[in-house]
Amino acid sequence: MRIVEILIEYASHTLDRPFSYLYEGKKNIGPGFRVLVNFNHRELMGYVLSVKSTDKTSEQLEEESGYRLDYLVDVIDESPLLNEDLFSLARRVSDYYLAPFISVLQSMLPPSLSPRKSSLKAPKIAYDQYLSIKRYSEEDLTDKQIEILRLIKKEGKILKREVGSPSVVEKLLSRELIKILKEEKRRLLIPDYSLQKPPLLTDDQQRVIDDFSKSDDSVYLLQGITGSGKTEVYLTLCERELEKGNSVLFLVPEISLTPMMMEYFIRRFKHQVAILHSELTPAEKYDEYRKIARGEAHIVIGARSAIFAPLEKIGLIILDEEHVESYKQDTTPFYHAREVSIMRGEMHKAKVLLGSATPSLESRARAKNGIYHLLRLDKRINEQKLPATKIINLADYHNIDRESYIFSLSLRDELSKILISHQQAILLINRRGFSTSVSCRNCGYLFRCPTCGIALTYHKGDNMLKCHHCDYVQVMPETCPECGSKYLMKTGFGTERIEEEVHRLFPEARTLRLDSDSTKVRNKIPSIIESFRKKTADILIGTQMIAKGHDFPDVTLVGIVLADIGLSMPSFRSSERVFQLITQAVGRSGRSDKIGKAIIQTYNPSHYAITYGARQDYEGFFQKEMGMRKLQNYPPYYFLASLTISGKKEETVITQTYNAVDYLNDQLGDKAVILGPTTPYIARDHLLFLRTILIKYRDYSAIQETLIKLIDLYAKKSGVNIDVNIDPYNF
Repeated sequence: MRIVEILIEYASHTLDRPFSYLYEGKKNIGPGFRVLVNFNHRELMGYVLSVKSTDKTSEQLEEESGYRLDYLVDVIDESPLLNEDLFSLARRVSDYYLAPFISVLQSMLPPSLSPRKSSLKAPKIAYDQYLSIKRYSEEDLTDKQIEILRLIKKEGKILKREVGSPSVVEKLLSRELIKILKEEKRRLLIPDYSLQKPPLLTDDQQRVIDDFSKSDDSVYLLQGITGSGKTEVYLTLCERELEKGNSVLFLVPEISLTPMMMEYFIRRFKHQVAILHSELTPAEKYDEYRKIARGEAHIVIGARSAIFAPLEKIGLIILDEEHVESYKQDTTPFYHAREVSIMRGEMHKAKVLLGSATPSLESRARAKNGIYHLLRLDKRINEQKLPATKIINLADYHNIDRESYIFSLSLRDELSKILISHQQAILLINRRGFSTSVSCRNCGYLFRCPTCGIALTYHKGDNMLKCHHCDYVQVMPETCPECGSKYLMKTGFGTERIEEEVHRLFPEARTLRLDSDSTKVRNKIPSIIESFRKKTADILIGTQMIAKGHDFPDVTLVGIVLADIGLSMPSFRSSERVFQLITQAVGRSGRSDKIGKAIIQTYNPSHYAITYGARQDYEGFFQKEMGMRKLQNYPPYYFLASLTISGKKEETVITQTYNAVDYLNDQLGDKAVILGPTTPYIARDHLLFLRTILIKYRDYSAIQETLIKLIDLYAKKSGVNIDVNIDPYNF
């Protein structure tokens, strides 16, 4: 008899503790195995934490403990899912982010291996069946049988499905002249790019690489202006790690960057590369994960969750575009890939390299204070000049006319020149859809999402109203649901509207659109990017997806259609985001031997995020924004933690949130600043009412125990849930 301690698949603080079960079966079982159990009259998945043998019967155990232990239903796995390093990392992430341990484990593993019952229906190993010779003899065979036998002999092995007649194959198998070989099928088809010799390094690149290699520091920040050659630095450092027998984790923030980086790495390292990101099917993720676990890949490229890839002997972890907010997970567990990278780097004694043209203020401040080792690339490759930028004030009527209220005269003039010269342009607006809101002109009714309460966006392509937060959709109505009026007014504009405007003003222009709507069809992102690179379009229109990391040699104009988007968002990071977006977008222009231009349209031409972004002046922006952060006690001067209390009854949520504020003030005193409760920008989530509390603090150890006690306290309350977000990105 064995007593098995398990975690239940539900990722809630209430159930974040081991539950005991009995096992009498003969299957191998141990920590890290998945098991099926009956829990509260439901069959669920459990994750084994410990196993111990006992000579006592179930009756004796019940008599001792006062409760009866159930038996496991079944053991799912034949070996542990995670090695000791990853299990320790999961525990560390759970402890730091105060997240249910099972939620971290579920984030680490692909769908087919996740400790959820749904994983049983996820794809498993797929095999190809090959035929090979077992014993060669043509005696008593028909001509057709001889033909196939000779074909198999000639090829050595051949796919069974490619041979032809199943009856002939069966006859040869029954005569034991051939045999079936099973080989695991890899369902992710990676392009077989030709090998490419590395280019000669510039003096600046060589200086950075030498500095990195000679230093014994753990964490490095590579701050390099757009077009300065950061990617080649990454590739050279990876090459050196592979020569030492180490492996490399390379993270990118956006799926749209993965195909490009994948090409760079495959051209240099061929079959040593594995890919992990959310665009893969569950079957492809499963295959790639197992390939990595078997040690067949030494470089893993992927988005945020790739930080948990089962690599051994990691020597280097790289986060490209480290400033991007998608490195922070916005659901439980609220981990940030940067911090987890540093944790994992410490465990493997690996170096961590953070790269960006516009580092987050936290990273740049740590580099300034010597916590991170700062590396700089201040010149573009071949010392190419940065694009000439022009800020257009849309509030000045001299800059627009009746022909278009979206495109200024200057932007239209530059687009005309691009089309005449057969070069390319990028138009950025960080908002998708056609119109940002729809309202009734008669009674003022605004179409809102019934689930989370924010304004619905109109998408003309499929004539739908959509919520960009929770994905609620409805067909665009013809009349107002309140008064029945047919006069519905569409206001604001997004990428769809921009594309229509381009076609109206420049009918000859060929366009492509890159946003999360145009790329819902799988593998559309790389095809759009490659099409634009091959010049099948003159103008690429998109959201922030097009602003980061892409290299288009013939792009000589970037137009930021409305730079103000984001400035009014209720977040202390709003200015930083706008500055980063402008800087990154402008950097897409003039990256080869052609001089680039950028037009920045705005209603706030004097805002420092826009003026510094236009000048590509990171240092100026850094000094200005740091002054603002210091005045308001925001990161990097203070750390943050946010608490979100939710429930179906708004009154209960409000009462419990005020109780939590009182508890925190009482327990923490002058150790922290407690702000709230407040109603968040999105006040409802899937019919749950939300209220938030913000904690500003200098020392995490001074508040951690209090937060743990508060979580335990609310885990016992009915009608409300509590989520703790350490280092929240949005607030």
